[in-house]
Amino acid sequence: MKSINKKLRKAALLCFAGSFFLISFDSIAQRRVGGGGSVHRAGGATQSRPATKARPATKARPATQNRPTTQTRPGSGNSGTKQPVNTGTRPSTSNTRNKSTINNNSGNRNTNINNNNVDRSRNNNVNIDRSRDININNNHNTVVRRNTVVVYNRPPYRYGGYRYNTFHPYYFHPYRPFYYGPVYHPWGFFIATLAVTAIVVSVESNQYHYDQGVWYAPSNGGYTAVPAPVGATVNNIPSGAETVNTGTVNNYYYGGTYYEKDGSSYKVVPPTAGTIVDNLPEGGKEVTIGDVKYVKFGETYYQPVKVDGKDKYEVVLVEEDK
Repeated sequence: MKSINKKLRKAALLCFAGSFFLISFDSIAQRRVGGGGSVHRAGGATQSRPATKARPATKARPATQNRPTTQTRPGSGNSGTKQPVNTGTRPSTSNTRNKSTINNNSGNRNTNINNNNVDRSRNNNVNIDRSRDININNNHNTVVRRNTVVVYNRPPYRYGGYRYNTFHPYYFHPYRPFYYGPVYHPWGFFIATLAVTAIVVSVESNQYHYDQGVWYAPSNGGYTAVPAPVGATVNNIPSGAETVNTGTVNNYYYGGTYYEKDGSSYKVVPPTAGTIVDNLPEGGKEVTIGDVKYVKFGETYYQPVKVDGKDKYEVVLVEEDK
């Protein structure tokens, strides 16, 4: 019986000592938790978490100047579109590429030249109006001589202080230049060199060149097609010349020029009022006088008419209305 009591005392003493030991250990753990630990209880047991590790110190970020920035680089047509341009400390190849791109864009902008505005056509036959480079007296070369045989049987058209006399009534039809072939050139046409068939003709101390019905005058390193000088004489006229009746004698008409037979040669004469021609060459222009539209060459007016059912032109006699 005594031994049993001793065993009970020992057991009670051990339980008390264990309880005390557990209480002491728990208080120590709580103090540690208070310093940064945490308590996790699972299944009724009390355990202690390890203390939170200290985070490493925050590293200093790179300086802002080393980061790429955004600048405005010219886009197409200098639109100012924003595109990233590396201004930081990236590899040198990137900077070189960007710089070369900018330089190329700048170079293209500075050398954008419209080559179409530069006249590089200096071939022999170039249709350029160079008539202002020479002194042409159109009034003298294109004067209309009055028909002294035929009397006008119809009243003239009056407008702006002038009388426009014709034998046939006005019949409008559009001006369609007649094609005389590749050798014909209208007034003002510039050519660098003449064909070997051209001949020199002198009229009143002025030198002209005649070639297959076209008359030229020297002009700034070349030759310009001009009205045929009245009084000039040639031995031959083009085979395509048209015979026209002036009321007194026949004339030979080719490309806006009138010739009369003079012995064995042909002399350039002014157009005679009332003369009817089938065609007009290139180089004329339509002009409106009041309600009438004429075709004008130099100072000579042609009225569109219809004769025998065909569209033709009549030389107009223009006089001051006194």
